[in-house]
Amino acid sequence: MSARGLPSLAGEGGLSRYLTEIRKFPLLDPQEEYMLAKRWKEHEDPDAARKLITSHLRLVAKIAMGYRGYGLPVSEIVAEGNVGLMQAVKRFEPDKGFRLATYAMWWIRAAIQEYILRSWSLVKMGTTAAQKKLFFNLRKAKNKIEAIEEGDMTPEHVATIADQLGVSQEEVVNMNRRLSGPDASLNAPLRSDSESEWQDWLADDTMDQETRLAEREELGERHELLTGALGELTEREREIIQARRLQDEPATLEELSQKYGVSRERVRQIEVKAFEKLQTQMKRALVEKRSHALSPA
Repeated sequence: MSARGLPSLAGEGGLSRYLTEIRKFPLLDPQEEYMLAKRWKEHEDPDAARKLITSHLRLVAKIAMGYRGYGLPVSEIVAEGNVGLMQAVKRFEPDKGFRLATYAMWWIRAAIQEYILRSWSLVKMGTTAAQKKLFFNLRKAKNKIEAIEEGDMTPEHVATIADQLGVSQEEVVNMNRRLSGPDASLNAPLRSDSESEWQDWLADDTMDQETRLAEREELGERHELLTGALGELTEREREIIQARRLQDEPATLEELSQKYGVSRERVRQIEVKAFEKLQTQMKRALVEKRSHALSPA
């Protein structure tokens, strides 16, 4: 399965044209999607695969827009998402009873995140679970404490975020500087001669119900995986992870150090180790679940 026959994504200059082109592809009703998926699965019909892919290109673009602001061309993020979509179509099992969009969202996001992490040279900025969490959650953490200043944050804001995310203050400062490039605005016009804005294009009522369903199902799957993985931790590891990462208002290292009678650094070490164990177990369980779903009945 290849990208041959799909609209061209020739750099940022061609992005608005690409977005216009993909809106011309019709969305599929459940029965059409099922029959096309069966044709691909049983006969490897390339025309069926092409129709499945083109009908979901708008979904890829929507997801890709959520990853703006990492200093990477949106066109490249969309292209990587399309690769994830093609992998999803290739592996999709229509007889499992769910829609392709529900299944494809996981593959699309995984492809985009892998591309972003590769592009940002994690070898240089660290590869621990906590640093990856910092990479993808710094903006949300800043918004939560209203750290909206341009450039470097105040020492108080740096200390708060470092404590919340379990990393050093130096790592917060360095990551903030790396992520402080200009973001694409959703209010920017699609073209210089057009009054249409990005946010106008993103509004697609025909996809809302399906997207909400997919997100609910994905959230349920994550909760199931998380619950199972938490059972693999020791009692203290589980309590620290829940206090530091699974609460709306995370406990501070100082609070937990007093509770357990150990140093703040020891609490941080336990948290990092527990989170890495949690990720490993969740990934293992997810692989097993995917393998089971893709295996013949």
